[in-house]
Amino acid sequence: MTTATAPRTQAPDTIRAGGILVLLVGPFLAGLDFFIVNVALPTIRRDLGASPAALGLVVAGYGTAYAVLLVLGGRLGDEYGRRRLFVVGLAAFTVTSLAAGLAPTTGVLLAARIMQGASAALMVPQTLATFRAVMTGTARGRAVALYTAAGGVSSIVGQLLGGLLVSTLSWRAVFLVNVPVGLVALLSVRRAVPRSRSAVRVGADVRGTVAFAVALGALLVALAEGPASGWPWWTWIALGVSVVAGVVLVRWSVVAPCRGVSPFLPVDLIRGATSMRRGLPTLVVFFVLFGTFMFAFSIVAQDGLRLGPLAAGVAISPVMIAYVVSSARVPALLARSGRAVLVGGLVVEAAGLAVVLAVLAWGWRTLVAIDPSGVRPGQVVLLVVLGVGLALVGCGQALGVGCLFRSVLSEVPEASAGVGGGVLVSAQQTAIALGVAGLGSCFSAVAGGAGVQTGAVVIGVVLVVGTAALVPQALRLPAP
Repeated sequence: MTTATAPRTQAPDTIRAGGILVLLVGPFLAGLDFFIVNVALPTIRRDLGASPAALGLVVAGYGTAYAVLLVLGGRLGDEYGRRRLFVVGLAAFTVTSLAAGLAPTTGVLLAARIMQGASAALMVPQTLATFRAVMTGTARGRAVALYTAAGGVSSIVGQLLGGLLVSTLSWRAVFLVNVPVGLVALLSVRRAVPRSRSAVRVGADVRGTVAFAVALGALLVALAEGPASGWPWWTWIALGVSVVAGVVLVRWSVVAPCRGVSPFLPVDLIRGATSMRRGLPTLVVFFVLFGTFMFAFSIVAQDGLRLGPLAAGVAISPVMIAYVVSSARVPALLARSGRAVLVGGLVVEAAGLAVVLAVLAWGWRTLVAIDPSGVRPGQVVLLVVLGVGLALVGCGQALGVGCLFRSVLSEVPEASAGVGGGVLVSAQQTAIALGVAGLGSCFSAVAGGAGVQTGAVVIGVVLVVGTAALVPQALRLPAP
């Protein structure tokens, strides 16, 4: 836990296309496993008898473990070698994917998902850190661009591949598909990826990491189970534990630097950088809404509109395709329009959500009655309008993500860029988990009582209002 400067000379090596491809397996699989499981949720519920709250935890448990251990994983890679930690994380991810695919009960599946998230947190930070350590100039820029693209591609592949696997094989295949990919990458790492590590020992804040894990874990369990079970006494105790652990985390993070520890939560950095102080709350709300949308859409498509898993994956593809296409335009737009890109993205996303909400509110019976063998002209029009709304959602999300990330880090000192990036990604993953466990659980509770359409309309109103409410805050953020 104690930091100490211990210089280690580690000359940058070179890395070829094969090594870059192997390292990109990490972020690709990590992103894939968030998206691919969404289309399998209704099938998992029917097969294992999982409750709506348990389904939320299957998604949120992965994101929680990923968020909690991400910073620790990056620091362990700096300390003990990035290739070594990448191998450990990838091997663990492969094994836990096998465990998830063979899980006989919901409890085993949830445990495997949490361990998957922890494995991803060890694996993913090493990719970008290795690129920065062993590459320079244009080559590094191209590698970082590929790293960013891997996340977008995994979202499209996850939805479509997940639907295909569930339709033709089983929900178990969405986890087992990771195993051969992981094994091939493991066999290639030693030959393709050079060693690298930090020249200075930073140390890991174990106490802060544990406090954050307790605070977030207790909060997620309470939010996931509370709405569905009527808020029994133990959910209030869990909320109290979360508050206490959160206070401990903040207090420790304030005194940790005085004891020579680099804290998990860099309070001084957040206080000192206006971009982080103002931008992180906006980012958290943005991704809470994103996580809720992705979770709810899958349930609405399959349980409400009676689509099969593959059709549900195809149905959300306009969001993902628009996201990837729009992401490519973000750098040029930011150079020309700055903060207006974020404001525009939020407005576009809110408009897209409003269109989707209107279709679900007034065209529900028409959508449910659609027969693929004979779609009527009126139904075609409704599907086109729905597709346009979903594409607007994807476009707005891409503009929002691209601008938010840059805005939050815009005033972070160069020396603290790694720490700031770790905080940003941890906040992102935490927010997605909170969205699934909190608003996703509320959606499931409403849908289970009043019907899926009512639940979809209620959560749709929340998403539209929440996204629009971010616009005034976006106007206060520093230029990216």
